[in-house]
Amino acid sequence: MRASRLVSILLLLQNRERMTAQELADTLEVSVRTVYRDMESLSTAGVPLYGEPGHEGGYRLLGGFRTRLTGLTTDEADSLFLTGLPTAAADLGMGAVVTAVQLKLMASLPAELRDRASRIAERFHLDAPAWYRESDRAPHLSAVAEAVWNNRAVRVRYLRWAEPREITRVVEPYGLVLKAGHWYLVADGTEGLRTYRISRIADLRVLDERFERTEGFDLADHWQNYLRFFDARRHQGEATLRLSPSAFHRLPHLWDSAMADAARRTATSPDADGWIRVTIPIESVEQALPELLKLGADAEILAPAGLREQMTQALDALARLYRRPV
Repeated sequence: MRASRLVSILLLLQNRERMTAQELADTLEVSVRTVYRDMESLSTAGVPLYGEPGHEGGYRLLGGFRTRLTGLTTDEADSLFLTGLPTAAADLGMGAVVTAVQLKLMASLPAELRDRASRIAERFHLDAPAWYRESDRAPHLSAVAEAVWNNRAVRVRYLRWAEPREITRVVEPYGLVLKAGHWYLVADGTEGLRTYRISRIADLRVLDERFERTEGFDLADHWQNYLRFFDARRHQGEATLRLSPSAFHRLPHLWDSAMADAARRTATSPDADGWIRVTIPIESVEQALPELLKLGADAEILAPAGLREQMTQALDALARLYRRPV
């Protein structure tokens, strides 16, 4: 794309000081004539370019000109990674800062690139939360983010699903993750690295105590490993099903990826009725039942017997309910 190529030309000239039209054309994989047109566009946009003829000639930027972001404050520079995530920035208390940095970024661009950036913003929008679900209310998110940034330990009172329901821990906050509209804290403590859902923090106090992050810790890698472990841990059982062709093809839209992938991986050849036998991981009978009810009469539970019995009872209850006159 031309806009990207113009930026590449500026960065090449900044890094190499001088390049011929042929060198630029070879690097960017375009014709020399295209380079000439690009240089004319950059010059028209106010970039101080100078072309020197001859064997030792080439293009250079005058007066040590460099493309730079002028006037950015420390907070604005810190917020650069959030400029495409306005909702996340607002959650972290940085909405106004991100707005300011976007304006300064736009002002620093040549006219052609500024127009392109505006058109992209008008045409693309990222909405992180999943369908039909509201984002978590996370009143302690800003305080947690500050502690993460400043390597400050925190004391949290946390509400868990398991017993004991309420725990108090002092942890070292390593990073924040936004997943499907929910914020999570990755923190180290006496229990090792743990993940805490921010909305379930009942109380939080940032301590004066500072800590040193483990050298080489990579938040993205840790999160991917955590997701794999989480899926393996929560899926402790299996269920065998017969699925109609329609149900089988609808699985990616109805189930999470772990269940849908397992169904595709274990699918047998269609039987005489065209139905397919699959084996899927489940957390428990109680968790699996509502997931299987989504498929209605397009699925039959073969095993385990307890899950089949629970389905039978649920269907009997529904039948009794709908036989009653309204």
